[in-house]
Amino acid sequence: MHPLITPEALSDALSARPATVVLDVRWRLGGPPGRQDYEVSHVPGAVYVDLDTELSAPPGVGGRHPLPDPGLLQEVLRRAGVREGGHVVAYDAGDGSVAARVWWLLRWAGYGEVAVLDGGFAAWEAAGLPVTAEVPVPPTGDAAGDVVVRPGQMPVLEADEAAALAQEGVLLDARAAARYRGETEPVDPKAGHIPGALNAPTTGHVGGDGRWLGAAELAERFEGIGVSGGVAVGAYCGSGVTASSVVLALEVAGITSAEKPAALYAGSWSNWCALDREVATGA
Repeated sequence: MHPLITPEALSDALSARPATVVLDVRWRLGGPPGRQDYEVSHVPGAVYVDLDTELSAPPGVGGRHPLPDPGLLQEVLRRAGVREGGHVVAYDAGDGSVAARVWWLLRWAGYGEVAVLDGGFAAWEAAGLPVTAEVPVPPTGDAAGDVVVRPGQMPVLEADEAAALAQEGVLLDARAAARYRGETEPVDPKAGHIPGALNAPTTGHVGGDGRWLGAAELAERFEGIGVSGGVAVGAYCGSGVTASSVVLALEVAGITSAEKPAALYAGSWSNWCALDREVATGA
C-alpha cells in the first residue's frame, strides 16, 4: 500500500472489501482537543483516536509523547475495528504530520497496510465528498478488530544513538526553523537543536494546496538539505510525532524504503531536554 492516498481513492476504498478502517487523529499543540472537530464533522465511518491518551504513553523523562504500551495500542486498534489483512487510513486537520504518527506506529507494530490521507480532512471536504457527525458503533462479531501488535518493526533511536547519527550520518530536525535555531521554544525547557542535526521542517513536505509534493520534488528537497542516498538517516521533532512525517516523506521520495526505513528518535527534543543533553543553536 502506498503511504499516501487521495480523497477520491479513499472514497472508493470505503466500499471495498476488506473494509478500510479510517482513523481521525486531528490534534492541535495546546488544544482545543481534536475530538471537538470530529464530533462536528468527519469522514463517514471514521473513528476518532486521541494522540495524547491512545497513541502515546504518559509524558515523562521519555518525552511528551512516548511510544504507547503495545498491549494498550492493540486494544485501541481493535476497538477501532482494525483487522489483520485489512487496510487503515489516517487523517488529520493539516499536512499529514500528525496522521503520519499512526502510519509510523502501525508500521512499528508490524501492520503494513496503512496510509495517510493526502491533504487531510480539508482535502476531503474540498473534493466535495460526504461528511457526517454520526459516530459509528464499535464493530462486534466477525467485524471486530483482531489486529496483533508486534512492536519493534521500525528502527527507533535513543538519545545516544541520535547524537551519534547527527555526527556520522544525517539526523533531520522536523521542527520550524526558528525553534531549530533556538530563537524561540514554546513548549520545551530549552531552545536549539541536537548538535550536528539538519533542519527539515514538516511544512516543506507539502505545496500551497496542502497536498504532498511528488517523489521527485521531495527527493530534490532532501538533497538540498544534505540527504544523500546510502547514508544512514533519522529524524526527530519536539516529541516524536511530526518527525514521523519525515520518515514517511523520505520513503515517498525513494531515499529510503519500506524494507530500509529512516530511524525515528521517538523521545525527540522533549527527551533530549529532560536528559539535559548538549544543545546547539544557530543555522
